[in-house]
Amino acid sequence: MLKVTVRNNNLDGALRTLKQKTLKSGIQKKVREREEGYMKPGVKRRMAKKEAIKNSHRNERRDRERY
Repeated sequence: MLKVTVRNNNLDGALRTLKQKTLKSGIQKKVREREEGYMKPGVKRRMAKKEAIKNSHRNERRDRERY
């Protein structure tokens, strides 16, 4: 369970923090998958492969920036 405290009546900042935390923890992705409903196994595999490729490109880019 995620908790965010509102300080100095700064609701916008607390909302932004909540969104970032849910994004990092993967909650938004799980909710989106539930809303889509049943996915065929082949479709799941294709989506997983596409996401793995995207993540590998992102990691390669980060590695190049570090050195």
